[in-house]
Amino acid sequence: MSLSFEHVGFQYRGTSIGVHDINLSLDSGELVALIGPSGSGKTTLLRLTAGLITGHSGRIVLGGRDLSNMPVHERHIGMMFQHYALFPHLTVLENVAYGLKMAGVKTDERRKKSQKMLELVGLGALAARRPAQLSGGQQQRVALARALAYSPQALLLDEPLSALDASIRGQLRDQIRQLQQQFGATTVLVTHDQEEALAMADRIALLDQGRVLQYGTPTELYENPKNEIVARFVGLSTIVEATVCADNRVDTGYATLACDTAGRATGSAVKLLVRPEHVEADPAEGTANRIAGRVTLNRYLGSYNRYDFVPAGGSEPWLGEARVAPAGSIAVAPEHIRLLAD
Repeated sequence: MSLSFEHVGFQYRGTSIGVHDINLSLDSGELVALIGPSGSGKTTLLRLTAGLITGHSGRIVLGGRDLSNMPVHERHIGMMFQHYALFPHLTVLENVAYGLKMAGVKTDERRKKSQKMLELVGLGALAARRPAQLSGGQQQRVALARALAYSPQALLLDEPLSALDASIRGQLRDQIRQLQQQFGATTVLVTHDQEEALAMADRIALLDQGRVLQYGTPTELYENPKNEIVARFVGLSTIVEATVCADNRVDTGYATLACDTAGRATGSAVKLLVRPEHVEADPAEGTANRIAGRVTLNRYLGSYNRYDFVPAGGSEPWLGEARVAPAGSIAVAPEHIRLLAD
């Protein structure tokens, strides 16, 4: 079921906080992640879609139906909250069945469907337990089963993994994605975790101050960010100020680097984007864009080291990743240096 936002705007009373002229379209079965700093409008857009707040301009259209003036219970939307919102006095099975009960599904049918959903999320044996008897990861799966139980036309996920330990987040992230694909639910995911967005989403919308800065695939936002704000928010990066000193050559003040200057005139001020995985540690003499310097901070992360490298004659560090941190030099191939838009 397709979902679209057409010139959607909303401001909280007496403020300019909210969302402004949001235009997004989701294909049927697509998962779109909303990311951005706190206060950027992510959760506001989610709650407008669910009908938990009203009074917006523009249209929110699900499967051809304008949701703007439609009551919450008629929208056919499943929502999974950040803290799961499970009913403590109900069993796990009763929690999953709650939406079906509200929809008027008969007792035997909703029990069978709820039990099947619990089996799908690996909790079939825990149907009689109360939420307090479950771990955080198990509660998360109950909330997901409840959201999917009545086959919603769209699924809204509000920071579904933020309350979980890092050790299980990856596993449950993959499970959510698999179930979302299995049910074909058109899904909007709000998250602060950029890795979560990159790993799960078909497309990502980066919001800032209530506006969409860029909307595209994870690859597009990571490899071709439209501006510095997107580059800094999506993935780790080094951003270096430089001046075009010749065709396809820039001067950083401490090194002259080869890169695609995209026809910019000599003397133009530019900003270079380099991702840490593209920084080569201790390259051979004569390697293009070789820079001497030293590591000022090294972080051992198990399978690799993430380090800060300050060039000789420079003050701002370059961020790199390598199995072994460099002893005295780095390099970045010209094709891995990108100029950010003005």
